[in-house]
Amino acid sequence: MAVNDIVNRSAAGPLIPVEHSREIIKEVEKESVFLRMARRLPNMTAKQRKLPVLAALAQAYFVGSDTGLKQTTKMEWGELTIEAEELAVIVPIPDAVLDDADYDLWSEIRPSLVEAMGAKVDLAALHGQDKPSTWPAGIVPAAVAAGNSVTLGTGTDLYDDVLGENGVIAQIEEDGYVATGLVGAINLRAKMRALRSNDRPVFATAPSQETGQISPYTLDGHAIVFPENGGIDPTEALLIAGDWRKAVYAIRQDITFEVFRQGVISDADGKVILNLMQQDASAVRVVFRMGWQRAKPINRVNPAENAHPFSVLLPAE
Repeated sequence: MAVNDIVNRSAAGPLIPVEHSREIIKEVEKESVFLRMARRLPNMTAKQRKLPVLAALAQAYFVGSDTGLKQTTKMEWGELTIEAEELAVIVPIPDAVLDDADYDLWSEIRPSLVEAMGAKVDLAALHGQDKPSTWPAGIVPAAVAAGNSVTLGTGTDLYDDVLGENGVIAQIEEDGYVATGLVGAINLRAKMRALRSNDRPVFATAPSQETGQISPYTLDGHAIVFPENGGIDPTEALLIAGDWRKAVYAIRQDITFEVFRQGVISDADGKVILNLMQQDASAVRVVFRMGWQRAKPINRVNPAENAHPFSVLLPAE
């Protein structure tokens, strides 16, 4: 647990206006591949939100005759819970640094802060790394547990592992879902560039850069994103394919900033690391609250309860 890191003269921010909050949220959403790919729900008004999920499908019947009886059907819904958890950090700033600064220090801090928040969300949602206990299992371990994974080299080539009949995309389709996008590790790009189908490259630059397009690359028509924030761990997954509409998140509290000029920063044992008043320092506290869930509504293609909307290409053992 890092509690004794402090900003020196080369970085820090004096005052961080609250009006930057929504702007930062947008930047974090762009930086985080999970927040870009998943579906955002309206902001939460409480710590928890209940989501109804279809658990039994309606059925229709032929009547059979002019006087035949019309049958009834039922529908059932289950329930998922999104629980907001807090992501926060404190940035200590010695007053001498503020006094000597003659440029916009906040512009120096913000990119790194945004990247750190995006990476933390991605690692928790994709891999389950350091995730809150109330969040679901990470997308990668959950897909592996559901049997939706292919180890690199299982098929005749990479094309077969990803796009073949037994590839990661086919596994999603067997479960009744359609892949809406792919997330790949950067070191997979070199392998992707060699992919061919009838001598035609299947990994290519998207034909157009339309507003809202999530990625400049496509793999056989599927948008593919390569996060540069370290949010995908290539030792655990080289490629994540999925119906990202089934990953939903909601924000409980936009990013907020508060500047403190008095108080102390202590470690987990209560030892004071920095006394703001006594050591002539300020501190900026940044707080962000959100939660997510993986919905698996029953579908007509594969109504099995273990149908799963994600699949993973694992690195070779």
